[in-house]
Amino acid sequence: MNKAHLAAGALLLLTAACGGSGGSGSGSDDGPVTLTYALWDDAQQGAYQQCADAFQKANPGITIKINQAAWDQYWQNLTTQMVSGKAPDVITMQTTYYPQFVKNGQLLDIAPMAEADKIDFAQYRSGLADLWVKDGKRYGLPKDWDTIAIVYNTAMVKKAGLDLGDLTWSPADGGTFEKALARLTVDTSGRRGDEPGFDKSKIAVYGIVPEINDGSQGQNGWGDLAVSNGFSYIDKNPFGTKYFYDDPKLAETATWFKRLMDKGYAAPYDKKSSLGPDVVLGSGKGALGITGSWMIKTYLDSTEQKFAFAPLPTGPQGRKSAFNGLADTIYAGTEHPEAAWKWVKFLGSTACQDIVADSAVAFPAITSSTKRAIEAHKAAHRDVSAFTSQADAQGGTFLLPVSDHGDEIDQIVGTAMEEIWLGQKDARTALTAANQRVNALFTAGG
Repeated sequence: MNKAHLAAGALLLLTAACGGSGGSGSGSDDGPVTLTYALWDDAQQGAYQQCADAFQKANPGITIKINQAAWDQYWQNLTTQMVSGKAPDVITMQTTYYPQFVKNGQLLDIAPMAEADKIDFAQYRSGLADLWVKDGKRYGLPKDWDTIAIVYNTAMVKKAGLDLGDLTWSPADGGTFEKALARLTVDTSGRRGDEPGFDKSKIAVYGIVPEINDGSQGQNGWGDLAVSNGFSYIDKNPFGTKYFYDDPKLAETATWFKRLMDKGYAAPYDKKSSLGPDVVLGSGKGALGITGSWMIKTYLDSTEQKFAFAPLPTGPQGRKSAFNGLADTIYAGTEHPEAAWKWVKFLGSTACQDIVADSAVAFPAITSSTKRAIEAHKAAHRDVSAFTSQADAQGGTFLLPVSDHGDEIDQIVGTAMEEIWLGQKDARTALTAANQRVNALFTAGG
């Protein structure tokens, strides 16, 4: 569903994306209207097609055409379409991207329409609606939310004799989490990472398949552990202006991840597969990973391996999970703003979010629909409590940073992290330099 990291190629395009009509469109919504709706998650397309069918039945003059593309291609397409003035009418939006589109005048302020139609923002999970407000203008209605947990191969964990239910972690020694990763790592001679004779140069199964090339946010791994170590990204969220990537707590966390590679418990960065963690884990070459709730069905419906979920390890400051949400937004250049608003309003309603809930492909933003999604998972015998319990835990989640310059920050910090993983720079040096560049973006008048 959602990734916190951004595609580098799309970022370059996004930085240049200052085109678009910048207006709300001059076309009339009288007569038949076809709206294009951009979506990146193919697993969710079926549910949103059901929403489109229900919407079209209630609004016979409006046709919804869903344009789905995979994550990287999605943003490349969108930024190109924005520049050419031919973007989709309604766009599934991620929090890191939207400030740049707002800056370029490419998203429509829906606050007047939301106020006129008396949208009840209290129906959404706390914190989600506020993410989409900048300078008093609103750019989206919440559609879903997600948290993070451990995903593990049940057979491998059972064979290793482990219980992953209450792991601990610290950057100093890795806690019981690192001990579990050592135990789960197996070399080609069948020796485990915690056994004599273990050969870290010949690995058959890695203890962890981390998604460490995760941009500036580290949603699926280093970010969660860093926050559990006391790290804070930004001075205010959303729309702060000072980042803290030079915090020693983050450097300690990054150093620990690099140490996992050096010990053989995770694949070296220069030898990691270009395939996603789900593919590597599905092939049986890894024992566990860190993943988001949008991947629940992908893992639990796998026919290659049997997976289950466990809570993230508890760090020095407790157990912390990133909390994020998507929204539906309207292209400022749409020729059909009234029809587009009707569709966005429907997407943000119980009518659509209950459909999404019944399909169990995401946790909808509306609280009552979330409960319905949990029941749908229970009916399918899926245990998703590692995600929902963390979402409900007092102080158990943190919002990923939302600010201007998100695309540039992602490149700067992502490059610094890559230097760490490749052993080109130590974490303190790389992240201190990156943080100076990041904060300079806010003092340069940009």
